[in-house]
Amino acid sequence: MKKYTLNFFFLALALALIAAAHGNWLDKYTINVLIAMGLNIIFAVSLNLVNGYMGEFACGHAGFMCVGAYTASIISLMCFSAKFTAAPLLPAWLSPVAFPVIMAISGLTAALAGFLVALPSFKIRDDYLAIITIAANFIIISLIENLDVIGGPRGISGMSRTVKAMTATLDIPWMVIWVILGAYFSIMVIYRLVNSTYGKGIPAVRQNEVAAEIMSVDTNKMKTVAFMIAAGLAGLAGSLFAHTYGTVNASSFGLLRSTEGLVMVYLGGMGSLSGSIMAAVAFTLLVEALRLGLPALNVFLHQGHLLPASFDLSQIWNWVIIPLILILLMRYRPEGLMGHRELTHIFPSLRRLITLK
Repeated sequence: MKKYTLNFFFLALALALIAAAHGNWLDKYTINVLIAMGLNIIFAVSLNLVNGYMGEFACGHAGFMCVGAYTASIISLMCFSAKFTAAPLLPAWLSPVAFPVIMAISGLTAALAGFLVALPSFKIRDDYLAIITIAANFIIISLIENLDVIGGPRGISGMSRTVKAMTATLDIPWMVIWVILGAYFSIMVIYRLVNSTYGKGIPAVRQNEVAAEIMSVDTNKMKTVAFMIAAGLAGLAGSLFAHTYGTVNASSFGLLRSTEGLVMVYLGGMGSLSGSIMAAVAFTLLVEALRLGLPALNVFLHQGHLLPASFDLSQIWNWVIIPLILILLMRYRPEGLMGHRELTHIFPSLRRLITLK
């Protein structure tokens, strides 16, 4: 039986989605949900590198997404808007070429932030690392909210001009394309890293850090590399987030956003790339179902006098239900849906159809 690579299946799916978006076969709501899935996939697989493959417990991953979002927003506005400069630095027709460069710079900036967080993590693990990453998340948000030059607590907007410039140059669904490419890039970076000879040191840290050091693994370097790559990919997701919605606010990348990443990682399974992808898709659909369903349920319960008039059920889904999912996962299914396995481990017949190389 002939084997096909995952690249073939990904290309077919990507072309189908792009054609559907370009041909208006999908409405804007469906496109936004698909984009949200792509962003969550990038965010989940990047966090899984640290929490899953390396076995650390980072809880402030959204801070790196915030760094990437603001870096990309500032550069984008400087290049194609007059918000920070007297005139745009680049002509609009260069936007399709400049945008991947903007994404790369935002990822590198977030990776630098990851390096700064990795420095104090050399001698600590578990709960102490969680505290450091949560603190880093709050520090990043507080710093941005106190910088009036980039909007302060009001946030920053206007990135949609860059997207409009790309569309004016060539009328295709640019953000759908960039999110698909970003998700593919993130998945392949993680897969190639953890399956490489060099990257085998990352799961070695999870299994036994002392034994890994005895076997000549530079654990400090492994932690630094993993943190930087994970932070860089989160920054990539942030840059796509900023240009998808056209506005960013530092409060959008707080502890709740980091908790959402933890839910996706632990739902899919630590150290499972396919698990993170499936969990990101399922979590996005769950969030949308709650967002659409809870207001209607809230009205029904109020009309039946089953809830106090002052109680708004639609406001609890993000701060109550999402953390509750994480609690239930840690209590009843700490290994997640996939554990440390991939789909090809659960369904060996897939190996006869698909090769990962």
